[in-house]
Amino acid sequence: MPTLSTVLLFVAATMALLIVPGPAVVYIVTRTVAQGRAAGLLSVLGVHVGSIVYVLLTSLGMSALLLASPTVFQIVKWLGVAYLVWLGIQKLRARRADDGTVAEPPPMSNARIFAQGVLVNVLNPKTLVFFVAFLPQFVDPARGPAVWQLLFFGIGFIVLGILSDGSYAMLASVLSGRLRSTAKARRRLDLSSGAIYIILGAIAAAVSQA
Repeated sequence: MPTLSTVLLFVAATMALLIVPGPAVVYIVTRTVAQGRAAGLLSVLGVHVGSIVYVLLTSLGMSALLLASPTVFQIVKWLGVAYLVWLGIQKLRARRADDGTVAEPPPMSNARIFAQGVLVNVLNPKTLVFFVAFLPQFVDPARGPAVWQLLFFGIGFIVLGILSDGSYAMLASVLSGRLRSTAKARRRLDLSSGAIYIILGAIAAAVSQA
């Protein structure tokens, strides 16, 4: 098992990374505002099921192989970029009602909310780079098999991620009434979240393997 000082350092470093909004946080906040707290928390669950995929891949050493393959990395990277841009365009194209106001979009099913949360995280190339480059830094060969340490830190990341992203969902649920109170506010939310998705897609496009 890692030492207490290593665990504390990992928690501090991980929380510093998690509190910076990325595609997952944008998705969670917009879904919470659109459909309420339950939808937001379900998106958090979907996002971190996506994290489980990377935890398992990292622990088994497969993610390092994926990162070492330029072709596979590029496929994951551009699928993620395309998905983020698509989400952004969907927000920017929010339908208007006949009177010129913004029409309320039909609610997503729980299955779709969950699935989109998984995809947002799995198709984020920065997540792959994070798990390959970040987690191994805390592994100490003298403390036991690397696979168990990677699983330990991976599970720790998911727990911290649920706490951090869950806090965003709870805060968004508190503010959602104000954000949804007028058509103008809803339209501004759609435009801003759409723009953020596209910007994040552009940032993801710049991510390299190095």
